[in-house]
Amino acid sequence: MLDAWIAHHCRVPDGFSRGAEFRQSDWQFWCTANHYRVRPDALWIPDRPLLNQAFVYRRSQIVAPQKTGKGPWAAAVTTGEAVGPSVFNGWAEAGELYECSANGCSCGWTYEYLEGEPKGIRHPSPLIQLTATSEDQVDNILRPLKAMIRLGPLADLLLIREDFIRIVGESGDEDMDRIDAVTSNAQSKLGNPISFAFQDESGLYTKTNKMIKVAETQRRGAAGMGGRTIETTNAWDPAENSTAQRTYESQSKDVFKFFRQPPAELSYGNKRDRARIHRFVYEGSPWVNLDSIEGEASELMETDRAQAERFFGNRLVSGSGAWLKDGLWDAAYASPVASES
Repeated sequence: MLDAWIAHHCRVPDGFSRGAEFRQSDWQFWCTANHYRVRPDALWIPDRPLLNQAFVYRRSQIVAPQKTGKGPWAAAVTTGEAVGPSVFNGWAEAGELYECSANGCSCGWTYEYLEGEPKGIRHPSPLIQLTATSEDQVDNILRPLKAMIRLGPLADLLLIREDFIRIVGESGDEDMDRIDAVTSNAQSKLGNPISFAFQDESGLYTKTNKMIKVAETQRRGAAGMGGRTIETTNAWDPAENSTAQRTYESQSKDVFKFFRQPPAELSYGNKRDRARIHRFVYEGSPWVNLDSIEGEASELMETDRAQAERFFGNRLVSGSGAWLKDGLWDAAYASPVASES
């Protein structure tokens, strides 16, 4: 039901559809559905809800090329974590309703659960962090998030302040009920007992810029409070041993991974093959003009083919001067990853 909640409460942040209901595309819905997939044996314990242990996946990783809509999707999910039905509330009986009025929202919306569907309630004291290597980078989520707040019913629940977003809640703790931006320069915010974190462009998190430590510290802070995290990123440079690479290579069963890699036999240097690659990786993002993507990609290839292939082809390719021979990574990891278990 979170998908229905998002459609009612979130708005398209820009473009000709600005202000319209934000309806998730197929890949966005798939990632949301899996991140919030509830364990069949989850129990509702009123005095101590299960929080992250109610879900199949403790955290998620979404790898997709530029302009597929990762930022607006991340903003929509963030609103759900802040004031939406993100906490498991047991299994529905026939005719049961989710009512916004019972969860602090005055919009009047109601949702009728299907029998046996997992129910949701608001987190009682959310502390959310949006993370990136720089302030400009974190704006990929923060900018559409602010637009969604201004354009729809969320303006009563999420209050935009100068350097954070206040969540209207009942905890009474000024250190909770907030959404903060975190970069490598905001070390003082690390270690907090967060309920949720979005880690944007985790393919850029390396030991050199100290962002691996930031990501790991955030995950520990979330784990201690039953919270969860999501990574979004373009394909990374395999020579840099980034947070994204470490997540992708992890054998943990409770990490959902979505990474549509195009067929390995297609050559990004061949224009016809490149068009097929773009159609494959941008499927489900109808707002993307593939002719425009081709123009940007072909120009970038003149100076940095590896970067063009990562950014637009969604492939793991080493940058110039890297020790890893081109094609070696693709040969070993050619299969698409999109967990369905």
